[in-house]
Amino acid sequence: MDKGGVNMSFAYAHSNIGQWMEAVQDCVRQLQPVSATANLGFVYVTDLYANRLSDMLAQLREQTGIAQWVGSVGIGVCVTGHEYLDESAIVVMLGEFPDNAFRVFAPVTDVARVAEELDGFTVHGQAAYYALVHGDARNAEIPELIEATAAGMATGFITGGISSSRFQSLQVADEVVHGGLSGVMFTEAVAVMTRLTQGVTPIGPRHAVTACHENILITLDNRPALDVLYEDIGEILARDLSRAAGYIFAALSIPGCDSRDYLVRNLIGADTTERLVAISEEIPAAAEVLFCRRDAGAAQADMLAMLEDLQGRLTTQPRGAVYYSCLGRGESLFGAKSAELELIQQVLGDVPLVGFFANGEISHDRLYGYTGVLTLFL
Repeated sequence: MDKGGVNMSFAYAHSNIGQWMEAVQDCVRQLQPVSATANLGFVYVTDLYANRLSDMLAQLREQTGIAQWVGSVGIGVCVTGHEYLDESAIVVMLGEFPDNAFRVFAPVTDVARVAEELDGFTVHGQAAYYALVHGDARNAEIPELIEATAAGMATGFITGGISSSRFQSLQVADEVVHGGLSGVMFTEAVAVMTRLTQGVTPIGPRHAVTACHENILITLDNRPALDVLYEDIGEILARDLSRAAGYIFAALSIPGCDSRDYLVRNLIGADTTERLVAISEEIPAAAEVLFCRRDAGAAQADMLAMLEDLQGRLTTQPRGAVYYSCLGRGESLFGAKSAELELIQQVLGDVPLVGFFANGEISHDRLYGYTGVLTLFL
């Protein structure tokens, strides 16, 4: 039996009891007594529960009295100090927010209709300040939907994750939904603080993309792209690129951002005759590329620096938190089960926290990979 937690305005619970109904009951037990002022629920379930998500949501709504919910399915889920991967599990958090300070929205699927479907980016007549979102990877417009939704926020900022599942890719937006970008918008009455941590580290300098076509790097710094890659990764890996799969990545730097902010993408092919490199992203004009490696020590150091920066800026204990981590992180990167979540708990304390392992992480107005995105409600 698991133990949940509570502070003055947020409460969390989690369970990995195999039967869905028993798992929900276990969470409800941990949440008792439900605060009379709690008015928004967050729920994340592993994909082994995906086919019962509607039933689980209905039971949570009935037994907590909370009408409005957001969440997602993930191959793994996160909670304060713990992660569940490849097992049946549910994590729940109830939060208290000012009246009329948030609005749950159903999936937006068409970039041209984002403003219309989000009521001109308003929340009960007030400007939307920030949004927490979940996306469906099967919608090819997800990057554009992220950008358009963020552009409509007063801060220009959203955070979230792309649902991950071996079965049904589902989100929660007051009901079980799919197909686009859904979530909850908040007014400036809800104070948040958010940060991103990278899971890979650069192994060479930034290179100017001097020729490319769609997702193919032709030349970097006016040299054949494959030659530059070989130079950065070293002789041993260059002899057999297949050994670099899952270890070496390309990262697109973001103009105007600091050196820690870059979009990590997979290497998906190389042409040894033409000396070309293909990556899993269309390459923008005037881009810069860094080659990176998956590095547990660097990922832990970056995450600790991110958490300590947050802690140094806090003037009060966070009321609650949501964390989105890449499927390529967790135990497979940090080396021990729940080490990633324990690090958050170690620095920030027993803050009520829920989230999931995503198929892509959302921060500001971009879709990232191999990152962790932490949002604190203050």
